[in-house]
Amino acid sequence: MSSEIPSSIVAVTGGHGSLGRATAEAFRLAGAEIHAPGHQELDICDPDAVATYFEALPRLDLLVANAGIAQDAPVARMSSGAWETVLATNLTGTFRCARAAAKIMVRQRIGHIVLIGSRSALTGPAGQANYAAAKAGLSGLTKSLAAELGARNIRVNCILPGFLETPFTEQITEKRRAEILSEHALPAPNTPDAAARFIAFLHTSMPHTSGQIFSLDSRINP
Repeated sequence: MSSEIPSSIVAVTGGHGSLGRATAEAFRLAGAEIHAPGHQELDICDPDAVATYFEALPRLDLLVANAGIAQDAPVARMSSGAWETVLATNLTGTFRCARAAAKIMVRQRIGHIVLIGSRSALTGPAGQANYAAAKAGLSGLTKSLAAELGARNIRVNCILPGFLETPFTEQITEKRRAEILSEHALPAPNTPDAAARFIAFLHTSMPHTSGQIFSLDSRINP
């Protein structure tokens, strides 16, 4: 890995989840200073909490905006609360964190923001209207931020980690899990550790890449 990592300060929201922990550990092992708050340390739906948290950082080289939730239900049974909560967390909360990070990076004139999206943004699975809409919003946000911030030497990219066997995906039925796994061209799905290694590689070894959306599993279509 690049010698840039040891001097880096990295923030990973949703730091107590499987991907958050794996990402924090990948950078920690490389010598970076890690800030990986869970929901109790940073409620990304609270604008004041987000502002206070990021203002306290001495600098910020990488934000991995990983915090997110799911409240799946068919549209006919999806409550307004479930719609609003998922959008408020996965899209608006992520926007708040990216905006706060960007303010620091603009002053530094360097930085990198990685948003954690989902394949659901591409396929719009039944029962995930709120989640798919929020994650689709992150794809657009990635491109807009990359266009706005590139002149300040700030990169913005989006990662679609693929289906990960984690507590987050335990809510789906065994039937649906089997269907998802059958869609993969390779015999095994992605893992949090592999996704974390890709994020580290993207940050340290692809300095000229921005505004891109990377799908990390082996599902071919769409």
